[in-house]
Amino acid sequence: MPKLQGFEFWSRTLRGARHVVAPMVDQSELAWRLLSRRHGAQLCYTPMLHAQVFVRDANYRKENLYCEVCPEDRPLIVQFCANDPEVFVQAALLAQDYCDAIDLNLGCPQMIAKRGHYGAFLQDEWDLLQRMILLAHEKLSVPVTCKIRVFPEIDKTVRYAQMLEKAGCQLLTVHGRTKEQKGPLSGAASWEHIKAVRKAVAIPVFANGNIQCLQDVERCLRDTGVQGVMSAEGNLHNPALFEGRSPAVWELAEEYLDIVREHPCPLSYVRAHLFKLWHHTLQVHQQLREELAKVKTLEGIAAVSQELKLRCQEEISRQEGAKPTGDLPFHWICQPYVRPGPREGSKEKSGARSKRALEEEECGTEILSKNKQKKQLRNPHKTFDPSLKPKYAKCDQCGNPKGNRCVFSLCRGCCKKRASKETADCPGHGLLFKTKLEKSLAWKEAQPELQEPQQAAPGTPGGFSEVMGSALA
Repeated sequence: MPKLQGFEFWSRTLRGARHVVAPMVDQSELAWRLLSRRHGAQLCYTPMLHAQVFVRDANYRKENLYCEVCPEDRPLIVQFCANDPEVFVQAALLAQDYCDAIDLNLGCPQMIAKRGHYGAFLQDEWDLLQRMILLAHEKLSVPVTCKIRVFPEIDKTVRYAQMLEKAGCQLLTVHGRTKEQKGPLSGAASWEHIKAVRKAVAIPVFANGNIQCLQDVERCLRDTGVQGVMSAEGNLHNPALFEGRSPAVWELAEEYLDIVREHPCPLSYVRAHLFKLWHHTLQVHQQLREELAKVKTLEGIAAVSQELKLRCQEEISRQEGAKPTGDLPFHWICQPYVRPGPREGSKEKSGARSKRALEEEECGTEILSKNKQKKQLRNPHKTFDPSLKPKYAKCDQCGNPKGNRCVFSLCRGCCKKRASKETADCPGHGLLFKTKLEKSLAWKEAQPELQEPQQAAPGTPGGFSEVMGSALA
């Protein structure tokens, strides 16, 4: 059977999916996908998988895909991060029998993606991306899709999307934020970029960004003309988002825990999901928040969730007929979490710094990490400008800073290895290596009293040997 492409692939294989759960690292595992499908999701992605690890590690393949095969979990798209065409295709070939399409992650903006050189940090390397998509399109029996972030310029974003389409991409998910828009600096996603891409390409497009309720989904479909809408954080705080419902948190928490018992996953995933679901309630019951962080069994997590449920129900009985105050509905209802902006999230009253130095100083200094902020509080004169840091001469062998007075121009570790092998000394490092004989002679020279037996004093036993002899007698 020939491989389906474009709109035919979307309508027949993906069954015209419009409500899509995003690929989320450690969060879109099988149990969560099944929960989401029960409540309106029509298509799910696996968490992002590392292509190189997937190729070389059989246990990684087993834990992240092969053991999660479930007839209910279709249609399903497996997402990989990669930066090498051959490795990407090898990983995709190992996964293609367990899914309906392979997705290339070109949208991850996190520091780990920058260090690993994948995700959104490949968006300027168009030649490499063309080769990756083209090779996958030729070799795979399932379609290849892409998830991207936008450029600040709409026209460049459009040309980027058209390049991927021409290379063989059969479905494009567009996150309407740039790679710099992340965490507390996310801001609103640009649906204008998504709309422009949709008009410019002849393949299905999914929109991602600004989705917190079903009304947002419908408005996005109407305003952008896309084929489907993808949700990440909105889905984590309310898995029933695509149903247009906001049920009591404990209903979905209990249902999720039941699924986990049938389809186990790491406890860290479960805990993270419960933190998202109970987010607003845990702001009220701080003690239970601490307990949820400490429990080390699934039943322990279920017990904390049950206690949260009982406390909420007690509060409901006390507030019978009451209406929610302010903009926030009752905290025990599944509802979106609005991420605070840079200045909203800072704790100005207490003088504490926010998690990632959200506020920028008036002098225009760069935003510092939490650890750097602590160091600067201890030493106000400390600078993190790399141009002002002293330049160290590098070790000839390993590249670490070498000792300033090392006679071999090496660091301490390499100097020690070389000096011990060559029985040579390095006064600069203070490493003086001697043979066992040399050490023995030096030790005897330092203790002259051991060279000759001491003369016995008048009226006392003889020397050392005589004393030991009388003792043994």
